[in-house]
Amino acid sequence: MSLKDRINDDMKAAMRARETGRLAAVRLLLAAIKQREVDERTTLDDAAVIAIIDKMIKQRKDSISQFEAAGRTDLASQESAEMAVLATYMPAQLSEAEIAAEVEAAVAQTGATGPADMGKLMAVLKGKLAGRADMTAVSALVKAALAK
Repeated sequence: MSLKDRINDDMKAAMRARETGRLAAVRLLLAAIKQREVDERTTLDDAAVIAIIDKMIKQRKDSISQFEAAGRTDLASQESAEMAVLATYMPAQLSEAEIAAEVEAAVAQTGATGPADMGKLMAVLKGKLAGRADMTAVSALVKAALAK
């Protein structure tokens, strides 16, 4: 079963269970997927759906920080509930040790030696770690590895 099918099934289950918060978050996700499919005139695979979910989670994190800064805890809690629903569709996150091992392997593979090679290294790692790791943390580990 593809990820998109699983999301559709979860929407139907949320409708039956009358879970309005979960249903709203799943509908937002399905709308984003459908919009991208219409724009690109294609059917998205699991990797593309994960990229959409990752983008939506980043948007929620940004919104939460802005709402909390403005003192709107009601809106921040709504966004965090949506983020929790979206996170259930993401693959298991890698630990920091696993990410560090991937960074070391990518450094050895590309032969990167200094900060000038960071872009090349990040391009390799983005393909391997997309959706499974926070790319800001990966970037920090890459900077540390290249600074040696």
